[in-house]
Amino acid sequence: MGSLVAALEKKELLHPPGWLSANIQYETLMGSTAYGVSTEGSDWDVYGFTIPRKDVVFPHLAGEIIGFGRQKKKFGQFEANHIVDSSASGGHGREYDITIYNIVKFLSLVMECNPNMIDSLFTPERCVLHCTSIGRMVLDKRKMFLHKGAYHKFRGYAFSQVHKMRTKKPEGKRREMVDEFGYDVKYAYHLVRLLGEIEQILSEGDLDLARDAERLKAIRRGEWKEQQVYDFFEQKEAALEKLYEESKLPWGPDEDAIKMLLLNCLEEHYGALPIVVPGKDRAALEEIAGVLERCGI
Repeated sequence: MGSLVAALEKKELLHPPGWLSANIQYETLMGSTAYGVSTEGSDWDVYGFTIPRKDVVFPHLAGEIIGFGRQKKKFGQFEANHIVDSSASGGHGREYDITIYNIVKFLSLVMECNPNMIDSLFTPERCVLHCTSIGRMVLDKRKMFLHKGAYHKFRGYAFSQVHKMRTKKPEGKRREMVDEFGYDVKYAYHLVRLLGEIEQILSEGDLDLARDAERLKAIRRGEWKEQQVYDFFEQKEAALEKLYEESKLPWGPDEDAIKMLLLNCLEEHYGALPIVVPGKDRAALEEIAGVLERCGI
């Protein structure tokens, strides 16, 4: 299947940079669709990554010296929200929120265990809209991005949902939701989702986004009372702290391995890159020294 961004651009519903669509390597559905709780009228949240021109990734090729003189604006991501395609879904229409990242920023955010970015690599296969061989290179290595730092990121996001439940003034559809259920069930379901995800990551070193779909659906239907959500949060928080200490995941990311993955993706796209990878030349020299030593030279 071709890129969704390219299809929307062809319909003149999107206007990304001219080079972007043809270089998208990965697109996937996120949000309620990925978590298995979407309804027929749910919007589509789409994440993905593209590979910019070589001089964007390596600005020295365009004569730019980092830190000297006027610096050009760097491409980090392309975003487009509330894009409506009235011809989609059999003529019923569909609304899209789209974010396509520069591969460098994308892998950096995944390496930091940003929850949204981690989720984007673990969506069910049914959610993947577009994936090239380079996209598959990243998906095949997705578990390498998981480390104990995810606990702090997911925990922080979970706390933000609790804070919003308690303090944020609801408006529009959120107001209707609070009037119907007595509290914002959308914040509640995201809170429970985040706690379930980090539990999987710490205990299994893997992530199935749709595993908790039935419980999340029940929360969105208002079948949990607000206090039940807070009680769940307190109990789960204590259990997760213990799980964090016992987890066999590494404490942090293997930055050298992830950098090598990035360079392999760039070489697959651009061709050979004359770049010295830290540690690679040292390892080669050590191997040569070992051979010489064994030969008595």
